Amino acid sequence: MSDAQMQNRRSVLSLAVNSKSVLYAAFMPFLKGGGIFLPTNRSYRLGDEVFLLLQLMDDPAKLPIQGTVAWVTPADAQGGKQQGIGLRFGDDESSKSARAKIEQVIGSYLGSSRQTHTL
Repeated sequence: MSDAQMQNRRSVLSLAVNSKSVLYAAFMPFLKGGGIFLPTNRSYRLGDEVFLLLQLMDDPAKLPIQGTVAWVTPADAQGGKQQGIGLRFGDDESSKSARAKIEQVIGSYLGSSRQTHTL
């Protein structure tokens, strides 16, 4: 893929999460470095770069996360799963900090058998 094509495959998304249960359903701890499911109707391919601004509950701060698409749920997914992408967090400090903040917020939910958007 050329540099121009790579530039076209990068995007910026934002996600505001309003509850712990929604955050738990979106969090993807099984990805190396962590990740999060983003509902979207946009078309993405595995490996596409995405910059995410994530807002958690009542915190006005937005967590910047640089990552790559590691999961794609198509519009007609089995089991009525919501269409969207799984964003694998990057190795930079802001992404590591975002993962730590997410884990702190959902704490007791981690390891639960509740259904998520992915597994």
